[in-house]
Amino acid sequence: MMPSAMHVIVLARRAARSVGQGKAIRFLLRPGRHLLRTCVLTLTTLLLASPALAQEPRTYYFSPVNQYGIELTARYWNPLIRYVSERAGVRLQLKLGRTSADTTAYVLAHEVDFVFTNHLFSPERDRLGWKTFGRRNTPPIHSQIVVLADSPLRTLEQLSGQTVAFPGPEALVAYKFSYAELIHWSVPVQVVFSGNMDGAFAQLSSGRAQAVGANSQLTEGWTRREGKALRVLWQSQPLHDLALMVSKHVPQADLRAVERAFLDMARDPEGRRLLASAAELVKLPPDTAFIASDGSEYGTYRSFYQNAPASLR
Repeated sequence: MMPSAMHVIVLARRAARSVGQGKAIRFLLRPGRHLLRTCVLTLTTLLLASPALAQEPRTYYFSPVNQYGIELTARYWNPLIRYVSERAGVRLQLKLGRTSADTTAYVLAHEVDFVFTNHLFSPERDRLGWKTFGRRNTPPIHSQIVVLADSPLRTLEQLSGQTVAFPGPEALVAYKFSYAELIHWSVPVQVVFSGNMDGAFAQLSSGRAQAVGANSQLTEGWTRREGKALRVLWQSQPLHDLALMVSKHVPQADLRAVERAFLDMARDPEGRRLLASAAELVKLPPDTAFIASDGSEYGTYRSFYQNAPASLR
């Protein structure tokens, strides 16, 4: 009886594992089954010569900062990550913490391989070896301090003693830039961390907070999604959107494949459709896409740490 292809592959994988563990190959085949023996030995040789065939492909974890609630963040990124995985031939899997600080903790614990973040530009984290390879082509963002449009508060000084909600202690644009401004003007406030930007806006809407430290891109998206107007009390200089970054431990070949897949999305009909759908979901500009970056655009982030209050470095 002719051996099935699956039978041959199973036997060959067992044989390859045996050789890899320093064991002899013993074929318990009846005499005369030369065809099966030949097929197994041939495929075993190929598997041993090509570890990629002998082993399951490695999974790389991708962790974007929780800019929205967990569900919305996953809905935005999962289709994009599946597309990149298929095009790159490199398996990526989304890994999100409960809060933005939790997700950044995964990064600092070396539990992830690719990130979308601006939490790695301090001098200490620069030394971790993460490399920027891309970003989105969105308009400049700003750190902001905002209140509801009908709020009686109109100046930063009026926030003294009030509750101000922020996404979390790791949020560079929404928390560190904006809170540094309050410290600069000696405006004491009650700080509340809400896990992500949507959580902070929920605190504002409910009246539990009187103001929010925000990222202007997320402010605009939230007002469009929720139909609520806000007033900006303060806004920073322009900043670039978050960076696509890779761990120094990812092999160059895999990095290049993932990089090409991200950067070529806008040139591919299916990629453009997914980008447009993701942009509509969170109310980004419809032509939002990924472009190349060498990290030089993030000098303003790095400069912040040179003059920031010690508690925010």
